[in-house]
Amino acid sequence: MNTKFRCIMLFLIFFSVSFILNPMLMNCFAQTPSPVLGGKLVYAIPGTPDTLDPQATSGTLTFQHVKSTYDTLLEPDEHGNLVPALAESWELSQENKTLTFHLRPGVVFHNGDPLTAADVKATFERILAPESTSPHKPEFKFVKEITVLDDLTIQFALEKIYAPLMATLASGWSAILPKRAIEAGHDFSTHPIGTGPFMFKEWIRDDHLSYTRFPNYWQQGKPYLDEIEFKVVIDATVQLQGLLVGEFDIIQSLDMHNVPKIEGNPETKLFTYSTALALVVAMNHQRPPFDNLLVRKAICHAIDQQALLDIAYTGGAIIGSFLDVGSPYYVDYSDMYPYNPQKAKDLLTEAGYPDGFKLTLALPQNYSPHVNAGNMVQNMLKQVGIDAKIQLMDWATWLSNVYRGRDFDMTIIGHTGKLDPNGRLAGFGDPEQNYINYKNPEVARLINEAAVTAEPEQRKIMYAEVQRLMAEDAMMVFIGTMNGLHGLRSNVEGFRMTYAIETPDFREAYKIR
Repeated sequence: MNTKFRCIMLFLIFFSVSFILNPMLMNCFAQTPSPVLGGKLVYAIPGTPDTLDPQATSGTLTFQHVKSTYDTLLEPDEHGNLVPALAESWELSQENKTLTFHLRPGVVFHNGDPLTAADVKATFERILAPESTSPHKPEFKFVKEITVLDDLTIQFALEKIYAPLMATLASGWSAILPKRAIEAGHDFSTHPIGTGPFMFKEWIRDDHLSYTRFPNYWQQGKPYLDEIEFKVVIDATVQLQGLLVGEFDIIQSLDMHNVPKIEGNPETKLFTYSTALALVVAMNHQRPPFDNLLVRKAICHAIDQQALLDIAYTGGAIIGSFLDVGSPYYVDYSDMYPYNPQKAKDLLTEAGYPDGFKLTLALPQNYSPHVNAGNMVQNMLKQVGIDAKIQLMDWATWLSNVYRGRDFDMTIIGHTGKLDPNGRLAGFGDPEQNYINYKNPEVARLINEAAVTAEPEQRKIMYAEVQRLMAEDAMMVFIGTMNGLHGLRSNVEGFRMTYAIETPDFREAYKIR
């Protein structure tokens, strides 16, 4: 063996041993998996949407789908900053009353129509039409006129300053629809047509919704997946078992006690994120005895918020107002009603209910965490003499009877995050516009005034007062903001949840094969 060959062999042996013994060196050579094109991803959801029309509902299940089929003029990035989407730039006039958007050229809808300013105009005039019943119509009440300046330029003229408008335009209900389909009377409730990364394929109600890759999506090269399927699986246990055996790729109905099963399985992993949900126990202020402030305060003291978060949900932070703890406008009033069953009993006696009373607790059965929380609340109320009967209903019935019909005593629900506090608070203070029939003229005045105030610091002062008044009124039992927790198959990469509004984003998702 010649000297040159021996030197080469010694170098290779040394290098190999060094590589094995030095994990830092090994990490230098490790690479993040490259996106894989193709494949189908199955995402388990806890119920069926009431509609697929993003402008016709406030239902959370509808907005689970919006990011897949639609785009908005702008969107939040991972930190909540508003960034270009269908609009590549915009200008706000000096007096904050004219907003001009310049659309991205070359964008097409799923039906082949090119995106133009006329589509944007038709979309928002659909919401603002006299016959419109969109629950989001009030968010555009200060839009005086929408003008097409050219094919790719649209201008909004406002009657007065409206601070939340940019956040509203980045939210799911501001998804842009094709003008031609609107004018033809297309049924967006069952067949969405947008510019999003996936095209509608089919909806088998109460079973699944399927979407296929849109090959002409404006973000070149995306999405990576060929198909996504939203599989309706109400039972959280069935979701978990389906994930563990590979039937589902992602599940969202995950209880804390199931976390070890996912972490202990090499084929599955946890996906965690911060949510902006406001979990609440809501009371119907129009229905006795919840029209009595002392009764509402008693219920606030009777409920152990931290126990609910830790056991029924996925952990999180107690909140003391209707905003989430991550909001820059949040003010903490959580010490106003500490868990104190004896205090609750004393307040009930003072209110004229020394022996308690009976109530019905309406719960959406497709959300197992809310059902679990309901069972706990039932026991907590029993400790102070209140007999709560649980009434389970599907999501569509909950929306119809509770949210729209206001035919309920008490319910437990999570209010999804918003990009601006007005999105959460608008309507509260006016009993005509909120499902709990809460009325406080001063709260209504402050909310309306804050919406037309441009200065952020002044808005903070107003929203702080709103939160104080709501807390003093014991408007709801503010439970907390829970941690976001999904279960994923280990080969799923690139999945994310949209900041604050918590809609799944599959544009960069892929499966390693």
